[in-house]
Amino acid sequence: MITVLFAAKPELWPDYAGPLAKSFAEAGLEVTMADAKTPPEQVDYIIYAPNGPVQDFTPYVRTRAVLSLWAGVERIVGNASLTQPLCRMVDPGLTEGMVEWVTGQVLRAHLGLDRQIQHQDGIWRNAEVPPLARERGVSVLGLGALGSACASALAALNFRVTGWSRTPKSIAGVTCLSGDAGLDQALAEAQILVTILPNTPETENLIDSAALARMPRGAVVLNPGRGTLIDDAALLAALDSGHIAQATLDVFRTEPLPAEHPFWAHPRVTVTPHVAADTRPPSAARVIAENIRRDQGGAALLHLVDRQKGY
Repeated sequence: MITVLFAAKPELWPDYAGPLAKSFAEAGLEVTMADAKTPPEQVDYIIYAPNGPVQDFTPYVRTRAVLSLWAGVERIVGNASLTQPLCRMVDPGLTEGMVEWVTGQVLRAHLGLDRQIQHQDGIWRNAEVPPLARERGVSVLGLGALGSACASALAALNFRVTGWSRTPKSIAGVTCLSGDAGLDQALAEAQILVTILPNTPETENLIDSAALARMPRGAVVLNPGRGTLIDDAALLAALDSGHIAQATLDVFRTEPLPAEHPFWAHPRVTVTPHVAADTRPPSAARVIAENIRRDQGGAALLHLVDRQKGY
């Protein structure tokens, strides 16, 4: 019998109980869920979220892996007590959600839908026709599972897609760049910029005043990645000057975004409340069950985090 601890917010358990039981059964796993009376040294796997009840992993001496419900692990990797293997969540449902948010926001910017919605005043304005997608340059920074899926979806819509990552990648229909020179080129071609990078020391404030200045005048910034990727003050200055035409932001340094933050009131900023990619219990449960099944069968864990890289 395998003992699994659910160490996320307790109010999430009703949403996960059924999907986990179903997924464990489909994977052929005999699982008992730990409760408050279960000694930590009897727990084989921990289903984890950083805002859950477990912060000290030292007592979990038998635990074979910590399986995160979150795609981002920046709030986990610095925990010195976490010596067990850590797997981040790479969930088809999470990926689909990110692709839908990104394609929706790119099309909104590309077609100029905001202008049409704002001017419902009986005046027929048809002087400005948007270019075709193949004439619009979209750059995606970050080509992990989420970024690659978004870049492929945008390329399928015929956008001229440039992707950038720290290490070289290859994606059909996407111009893939890497390194500092590649970043400069990706920014220069970004009429619409999508940032889907992890939060690491190397990516913090990557989109600063210098990076924004490299982008074409009138470009749009979309950030569903991490709030730390963008220098808030630099973005506000670029928006005020008109160099950046609009920004749609889903992630922030402080969440919920404080009511007094200037993003809320800025006429060129759209705030969405961290909804671009959320973990969905049915698909996440299948990912967790598959990882436990693999580990029990002697196969390598999927989506294992590199502690030094931070993702």
